[in-house]
Formats: sequence, structure tokens, C-alpha cells
Amino acid sequence: MSTLTTTALEGIRFSVLDRSRTREGEDGGQALRDTVRLAREAEALGYHRFWVSEHHSVPGVAGSAPAVLAAAVAGATSRIRVGTGGVMLPNHQPMVVAEQFGVLESLFPGRIDMGLGRSVGFTDGIRRALGRDKEDADRFGEQLTELLGWFTGEQTAHPQVHARPTEGLRVPPFVLATGEGATVAAAAGLPLVIGDLRGRARMLEAIDAYRAAFRPSVWSAEPYVMVAGTVAVAATDEEARRLLMPEAWSLAWSRTRGVFPPLVPPERVERLEAAGMTEKQRGFYASGLQGHVHGTEERVAEELARVVAETGAREVLVTTSTYDRGALLDSYRRLARLTGLTRANGTDGLESADAQPH
Repeated sequence: MSTLTTTALEGIRFSVLDRSRTREGEDGGQALRDTVRLAREAEALGYHRFWVSEHHSVPGVAGSAPAVLAAAVAGATSRIRVGTGGVMLPNHQPMVVAEQFGVLESLFPGRIDMGLGRSVGFTDGIRRALGRDKEDADRFGEQLTELLGWFTGEQTAHPQVHARPTEGLRVPPFVLATGEGATVAAAAGLPLVIGDLRGRARMLEAIDAYRAAFRPSVWSAEPYVMVAGTVAVAATDEEARRLLMPEAWSLAWSRTRGVFPPLVPPERVERLEAAGMTEKQRGFYASGLQGHVHGTEERVAEELARVVAETGAREVLVTTSTYDRGALLDSYRRLARLTGLTRANGTDGLESADAQPH
């Protein structure tokens, strides 16, 4: 690995987003326990944050209540920052979100992040169950203003009502750039989380617009960009590609069958790739494998250095899903090593307190 590549990644924060993906034959409880276990590993390896996500009625994803799961993660760790990537604000009342994060910050002071997105339930049935409709996404900016106002005591939507224990606390908010997210983040003076790494030109355009329109706020004095995407690291390029295969197949299945399934072993995907995919599935599967940062440590380091140089990002949020938990953990260890996290944290990245996931 070149000195130039290593220098390019110095000072860049690396964080983890885990979506609590289920594996074939296992229940949601196992996936959630895996998330908590992975958070402890990420802390031991020196990652800056560990975030969880919000998905409703998705068979292959167990993470439906991010504030609850964040509490479990924070309780199982001691140093790493814990948050959401993110809470989908249109699905909730801002005061309830403010109260949830007020409780989290009160229990784990100085460790909680509040990542916020503007997506609403993705099917009519889910939206009806949540009491929402598609148009609620258009209210994201208004909801965000109200939510932040519950922390500062400046919200005007409900005079004489106060969020407890939230008011007066400072939980760092981040906006996930979906649709108009980058514009809203700039206007509100908030940090921006943007991905994925596959749509590089579109991402760069949104980042430039965000920086140009950014207005300093009590939350952030200057623009802060966190780029998000899949990163898979292994001993060989082919092994890294195998890490991507289960998620790519889940994507292909969901696009053709309407259901996002649990992850299956890469060996089965290989058999399907050889003789079991429809032409349409093959196209979605190939697309799902493209554009991610993956390969050996040297190759990944070079690509990450390029991403950081192009975007000017100060942080990289990594979200990687695969069937084999051991291989997934090995990928995060290798990433920590190549980015210098393990050296800064005083470990070689090869061992930790809970090295074997169960």
C-alpha cells in the first residue's frame, strides 16, 4: 500500500451502518443480536460510529425500530457513537422522535447521533399501517424544523408544550440525502450523509450544491459530508466479490418477485448464476454487483482515497451485508487495518473480545 494512499485517508473517520439483515433459516431475533455483537466488534476496531436503520415489513430485514435497537447497541458498548441511519421522519411525529432521542442522550450522554431520512413506507399497505401517505415525504423540511425546535425550545407548532427530557439537549442531527435531502440539509445547516458510491457523478453534483447553499447553524458551523456505500475487503478480489453476491441476489429477487428475502450462501448464488436465473434476474443481479468498493486491502485503499479526494468527505459510512458472518467481520477488520483505525486504537485488528460471531 503506497504512502500516498495512506496519507489520503489520514484524519478520515470511518463508521458502520448495519441493517440487521436476516439469514436463511434464522429469525429476526438472531439478526438483531448479530447487530449488537457487530457493534461491539466495531468499537473494538476503532470505528467512529455505529448506526442502525429503519425498515418496515421487509422479510429480509429485522431492523424496524431504530431508536429501540440503538438503545440496545449503546448499552452493549461504551465508547463508540451510536445512532440511526436513519429514522424516517415522515413515518413519525417529530415530538415522539425528539423524546426518543432525548431519552437515549440522557442515558448515554455524548454518544448519540440522530440520522434522519425523508422516505415514507414504500408500499400502500405499509403507509396505511403507519397512518401515512406519499405526500408526507414533502413535509420533511417542515418536520425537521419542528424536530430540532423540540431540542432548542424554539418549536412553534405546539406552543406551551415541551419535550422531556429533550429540551436543552444537543443530539447531533444528520440528514440522509434522498431526493431533496441535500437541499434541506444545506438550508438547515446540518451535516449531510450521501450515497451510494455507485452514482458518483450525481453524488458529486449534490455535494457541490450542498456546500454552495450551506447556511451555518447552531448545529454545524460549516458543511460536513459523510459518504455512504458498500465496502467489501478480502484476501483476493474474487473473495471480496463473493461477499457481495448474497445481497445482489436478494436485490434481483426483490425486483422480480416483489419480496426482499433473507440472505443465502454465496455457493447457492453461484449455482443460480450458472443456470438458475431468469434473464431479467440476471440483469438486476449484475447491476447489484457493480459500483461497490471491493477487493484486496490495497485496491480498496486506493479506491477509498479516490472517493475521499473527489468528494472532500470527512467521513465514510460503510454498510456491508453478506451471508457469512465470519467473512463480514474479517472485511471490517481488514478495512480498519488499511485505514489505520486499528493502529490508532492500539490493536492489530485480528483479535477482539468477541471474535467469533454466533
